Amino acid sequence: MTKLGDLVVRKSYGGDVTFRVERIERSVAIIKGTEFRLLADAPLTDLLEVDPGSPGEKTERARIKATESLQRLRQDRQQLAERNQVAVQQWSPAAQEQAYFEVPGKVLHLDGDERYLQKSLDLYEKLRVPVNGYYVNESAMPNVLYRLLPTVNPDIVVLTGHDGVLKNPPSRDLYNLTSYKNSKHFVEAVRIAREYERNFDTLTIVAGACQSHFEALLQAGANFASSPARVLIHALDPVYIAAKASLTSIRDTIHITDVLNQTISGTQGVGGIETRGSYRIGLPTLKDLSKLNIVPTM
Repeated sequence: MTKLGDLVVRKSYGGDVTFRVERIERSVAIIKGTEFRLLADAPLTDLLEVDPGSPGEKTERARIKATESLQRLRQDRQQLAERNQVAVQQWSPAAQEQAYFEVPGKVLHLDGDERYLQKSLDLYEKLRVPVNGYYVNESAMPNVLYRLLPTVNPDIVVLTGHDGVLKNPPSRDLYNLTSYKNSKHFVEAVRIAREYERNFDTLTIVAGACQSHFEALLQAGANFASSPARVLIHALDPVYIAAKASLTSIRDTIHITDVLNQTISGTQGVGGIETRGSYRIGLPTLKDLSKLNIVPTM
């Protein structure tokens, strides 16, 4: 008997994606993807319980790709530290090991899914990316973002949660916002963020979820968005992009192919435009880092 919290797959879809049962309404379950930002409903008769160690094929591939992406980001972090040390030595050749401090770009992350938000915050912490994260319903994001932007003053804004093409949209036009569950809310939030800061290199905006209206998000002012091919995106794809922006030097442009290849969904799931990084280093090492957006070097 299927119950709340069970891990399940849908038999009608070949058991490719693993879900967690969030709610049961009579003979229908509301299910949420464990790796993909997918919220769906399914008849209880279509669900098959699975062992956590034996996920669906697509879920297993996503987990492997997520591990590889994290490893690449950590390698990038190490290479960044090595480049910084070389640069500092050039500035101060008399010192053998001149210490410096880092100022990564600060992230403001609004997420329409509490569980995915926590996963995202855990990844930011692993990468030592400063972040303010909030669980906010997609429809409330424009108003909440309007209030938070002057307070948090971020370098990078992430707007994500759940989205999708409606089963019976008023228009079957995929270029019409009325065909989507939450794209209109993401678009409005992007507009507010871009009105707050019009320079695309001063404020990097990452927006969208599964199957979101990619073109509308870019037109509204996003630097990176989902989903060009209207496909599912991994829960952590927006985080990988934000981390890349946070840890790329202000002297450098984020290489679009590099950042998109590091996401789990690839270019079908996310796309974007040329954008400068927001990472800085400084000298000398500061004793009190608590009041600044600064992290100590390792």
